[in-house]
Order: sequence, then structure tokens, then C-alpha cells
Amino acid sequence: MTTLTVSRPEPGTAGAVRRGALSRVVDRLGGGIVQVVLIVLALFWLVPTLGLLVVSLRADADNNSTGWWTALTRPAQLTLENYANILATGFTASFWNTVAITVPSTVLVIGIAAMAGYAFAWMEFPGRDALFLVVVALLVVPIQIALIPIAKLYGTLGIFGSIPGVVLFHVAFGLPFAIFLLRNFFAGIPRELLEAARMDGASEWKIFATVVFPLAKPAIASLGIFQFLWVWNDLLVALVFADSGAQPMTKALQSQMRQFGTNVDILAPGAFLSLIIPLVLFFAFQRYFVQGLLAGSVK
Repeated sequence: MTTLTVSRPEPGTAGAVRRGALSRVVDRLGGGIVQVVLIVLALFWLVPTLGLLVVSLRADADNNSTGWWTALTRPAQLTLENYANILATGFTASFWNTVAITVPSTVLVIGIAAMAGYAFAWMEFPGRDALFLVVVALLVVPIQIALIPIAKLYGTLGIFGSIPGVVLFHVAFGLPFAIFLLRNFFAGIPRELLEAARMDGASEWKIFATVVFPLAKPAIASLGIFQFLWVWNDLLVALVFADSGAQPMTKALQSQMRQFGTNVDILAPGAFLSLIIPLVLFFAFQRYFVQGLLAGSVK
């Protein structure tokens, strides 16, 4: 006679299984909810940009009579005439002035700050710590208190109102933060990596160019985005140091507001042209931007 033995689950085992299954379901639902919330927030963030684009493509009469969202159901309202009109006013020259100011200001800040940050992090020289404290102290110096002294200096040097003068101002006030950021990033690089390169006979310049600089791509990309956006969107420095022949888009738009306070058909396309370049830059380098923000947070 064969005896069948039925094993009973240990006390609490079934409850643990149910709790584990419930936890997995909650995790999946929670991840889905987070994704939906993030998508909704991203769409809300893009609504002003979409509205500005639609307004820039509508006639002034349509913008004054109805809201921009009505064009979504009546696409016949959309036209490129506004862009043709603003380009005919000389806005193209202001666009290229903005490029001529922003690109050198960004490249020079990155290049100088990278070399200075490496020197502060890994090179020994007299007064290094005191000089770095001076750089940190310059972070709290507001731009406004330097406008008049630098304007007098530019007048003496004969560069007031020119693009090089605007570039020099942006480079000077962008360097303290850039040096501080990159120095802290470079200091987190393992010392053994640099010592191994020195043992192989590499000079300081070669170590910087072939070892340190490639490792700092995320931090440099983040710095480049910050510097580019700051210079591209600047109005105060342009108002003070750029004359009519060197004015960037921000100053050109400001002058249009002063002359045509209610001309949305002029202001909207100009504002969108000024906005689209930073948006493209940010989305193109957002992966490096996130890596730069997280750099050093996990050891």
C-alpha cells in the first residue's frame, strides 16, 4: 500500500509570494506612471515654443483676432511672409553677429578654462591655492559693477562697440565659473592614471591633450552648453558694448519692440529664430549634458 504525502507550504510563504508579485506589479505601474508624467511635462514645456512658432507663421490680423491654437484647425492661416519681412529688415546681419559673438566666446572659455583647470588640479606652482581662491572670489562679482570701468577701458583701447569687445567681456566673466567647474572635475581623475602616463615619458601637455581632456568630454559639453546659452541670450552686455553694426539678435529684437510695440508679426519670427538654435544645440548634446551633471556623483 502506497502512502501519498502532501507537503504543506511553510507559514508565510504564500503571503511572501503574493507580496512579491504585488511589488512587481506596483513597480511596473509606477514606472509607467512616471513615464507618462514626464511625457506630459515635456509636452507642457514645448507648448510655448509651439505657440510662438504658430504665431510667427500667422498674419498680424489673425493674431489680433483669434488665438494661435485656431491655426491648428485652419492651416491656411500659416504663411512664411513674416519671415520674409523680418529678413528684409536686416535681421540676418544680427543673426551672424550673434554667431560671431557666441562661438568665439564659447570656444575661448572652454580652451582657457580647461588648461587652467588642469593646472590648478594637477600642477604644483607657487601661489596656486591663493590664485584659485581669487578665481572662486570672482564668481560673486556681478556684471553690473564692471560695465562702466570696462566701457572706459574699451574707449581707451578703441574697441568699444565692436564684436571683439563683446567677446572679451563674455570670456572674462565666463572664465571663473568654467575654471572652477573643470578644476573640480579634473581633480576627480585617478592619480594613478596620470602617473602611468608620466612613467611612459608623456609631458604635461601630452597628458592633458590625450588623457585628461578626452575624459572630460561630459563636463566640457555641459560647460559649453551653459556658456553658449548665456552668451546667445545675453541682452545687457549687447546693449552696453555693441553698436548698431555689431548688435546681436537680442538687441535687434529689443529695438524692434521699442519701435513697433504691438507688431507681433515682426517680433514672433525674430524670437523664434533666436530660440531655435539653442533648442537644437540642447537636444543634440543632451546626453553629454546629463553625463556632465552626474559626473562625480557616483564613485
